[in-house]
Amino acid sequence: MRRRSKRMLAERILVWQWGRRGAGPRIAVDLANGFKRLPGTDVLLCLSERAEILRSRNAPEAVVKVATYSSLRGLLKRLLTAPWLRRQLARIVRDFRPDVAICAMPGPLDMLMTQVLHRAGAWIVVIVHDAQPHPGDGYPLQGLLQRRLIRHADQIVTFSRHVADGLTSGPHAVQCPVTSLAHPPFIGGMGVVPFAHGGAPRILMFGRLLPYKGLDLLAEALPHVRQGFECRVVGHGPASPELRRLEGLENVSVENRWVEEDALPALVEWADIVVLPYREASQSGVGAMAIASGRYVVATRVGGLVEQFSGDTQAVLCDPNPTAIARALEAILEAPPPVRPCVDNAQEWENLARNILASRDSS
Repeated sequence: MRRRSKRMLAERILVWQWGRRGAGPRIAVDLANGFKRLPGTDVLLCLSERAEILRSRNAPEAVVKVATYSSLRGLLKRLLTAPWLRRQLARIVRDFRPDVAICAMPGPLDMLMTQVLHRAGAWIVVIVHDAQPHPGDGYPLQGLLQRRLIRHADQIVTFSRHVADGLTSGPHAVQCPVTSLAHPPFIGGMGVVPFAHGGAPRILMFGRLLPYKGLDLLAEALPHVRQGFECRVVGHGPASPELRRLEGLENVSVENRWVEEDALPALVEWADIVVLPYREASQSGVGAMAIASGRYVVATRVGGLVEQFSGDTQAVLCDPNPTAIARALEAILEAPPPVRPCVDNAQEWENLARNILASRDSS
């Protein structure tokens, strides 16, 4: 079928993401809501029937659910039934007739959807979060599958120039347009302002507890912070020497667990400072959440964090070493800068939706 003109006014928008939990489904829901705020659009959201967000307070009102998988064995079984899933996807696409289809975060089954969308003539946009998988992160063959997915896309969107540059250079450089846009926050709304609780200052590190997140740098930095504090390290990851070292520090607790969707706002608002001591980074959804919730951020000067937090009065950037991280934490503890007014989360996602369509029309 002949591809629809990219200059056509995009009115029918399909947003899909088939992860079970974490940032992927959250981004899909918020992005779909952003498109719904644009005049003259008809939006269809497609999620995994196992998506955690479907059971949360933020559950979308209307969604098409697709059976996916819950383990590697389940993925292999799902691939064996790919013809059946492809037919289901074809019915969804045929009934909705999207002008634009957006993959909110790549996953193992997305090639089936792009095959169907190509036949329908839809303009395919893929939001790529990492040019290359981080050590220990992602799923098997993620890099290979993502490259195949990108080859079937008409447009790529990233949340940092760092990722965009990684996609447009090197042996696997993409051939379609790549647009870098800002990462909107997942949650927001000011609770208690930082330090107003009257107790010891609260430091939070939250996210996947993997070595590239700089767990070792944080473990070495915290004993050098001269002011008293309470620190929580919260997230899910494998047992490691770095986590054991953090567990052994005074006033530091390690909570190696998955944090459910509905618990995220209270966790972020517990903190005065959110620390991102990463050794490498594409961008930070956690950092975007922290800023939107009126928290201070200490982030290492690596990857996409530099562009994300440069010039933000609530953030302090530092070199990725323990001494610099400790000094950055002390700088906020000694003289907290002003907290800027809360952002309008819904407006930020509407802006992203509008910018995706605008970049499509200009590509």
